[in-house]
Amino acid sequence: MLKIAIVNDSLMAAEALRRVIQDVPEYSLVWVAHNGQEALESCSRNRPDILLMDLIMPVMDGIEATRRISAEHGCAILIVTATVNGHAGRVFEAMGAGALDAVNTPILGDTGQGEGNNVLINKINAIGTLLRGAPFRRGHVQPDISLRNNSDGVPLVAIGASTGGPAALKDVLHALPRNPGFAIAVVQHVDEQFMKSFIDWLNASVAIAVRQARAGDQPEADSVLVCAREDHLILTAENVFDYTPDPTELVFRPSVDVFFHSLAEHQENQTAGVLLTGMGRDGAVGLGELRRRGWLTIAQDQDTSAVYGMPKAAKELDAAGKILPLDKIGPELLAWAEAITPDGQGKRKSG
Repeated sequence: MLKIAIVNDSLMAAEALRRVIQDVPEYSLVWVAHNGQEALESCSRNRPDILLMDLIMPVMDGIEATRRISAEHGCAILIVTATVNGHAGRVFEAMGAGALDAVNTPILGDTGQGEGNNVLINKINAIGTLLRGAPFRRGHVQPDISLRNNSDGVPLVAIGASTGGPAALKDVLHALPRNPGFAIAVVQHVDEQFMKSFIDWLNASVAIAVRQARAGDQPEADSVLVCAREDHLILTAENVFDYTPDPTELVFRPSVDVFFHSLAEHQENQTAGVLLTGMGRDGAVGLGELRRRGWLTIAQDQDTSAVYGMPKAAKELDAAGKILPLDKIGPELLAWAEAITPDGQGKRKSG
């Protein structure tokens, strides 16, 4: 049974959410709060498994409430707001503060049935699966230096992130110049319908160009390609990006692990893998595969992670060659780039 709480100052929105919860036998509504301060106090008395958090509320808004509840109570938080795309900046700030995902508030129709109920239920179920956890392989990664490849071409930085990732990713990219000399590809756990807003938000904040990764694109120096679909982003043997629905059973769609595994199998040029903040373990095993190939692998440290799940799993697997605070990751990538050749251009050497 998932214990769910509602935080929303709109009586109509709260009622729409209440009806969704009462219609699913596996859900239990534990309380309703009308602002972030009430939610913080209610969490102290009765901690829910999942909070459905609005963004714009009196007394304490959803961003500050998310930040404090994540830090003090560790609840899983799903942003539920009238228009995610209309509040994109606030949504991604809340995700940086610890929210797992975002969804539009279901709308009560003329019959009293909500429009958008299934999308919300799917989000809640996915978070419930994460909360239950899943086993993963443990083992020490021994880098195989013989597999390092020094072929000519565009080096690639591959970044995976989840909870807290939008803000963390913005900080990493903000530390880079407009022309860092390498390609960047990103898998961030963000709903497909909000990806355009996410990319626009990044472009307004960083110097390097950010755009959607399209099937058939190749790694391109001085640009950031972001996985913009719920299918998994992969790099093919032809050195082009593509999307695949398989494996279909994964909770995270897109999956960082699937992307990292494809790089380990097909990437011929030097690669750096980075695993940022996030709930769960996605990306840890794939990062280990990149390290086994001899690539530079970095995991965000605990103190700067909004949720120390994915980086922690990478540490436990010894998949990260370096564990760094967030503000050191961008400079480390630039130092890696400078190590390619004496003039800092061309082929990368493994770090």
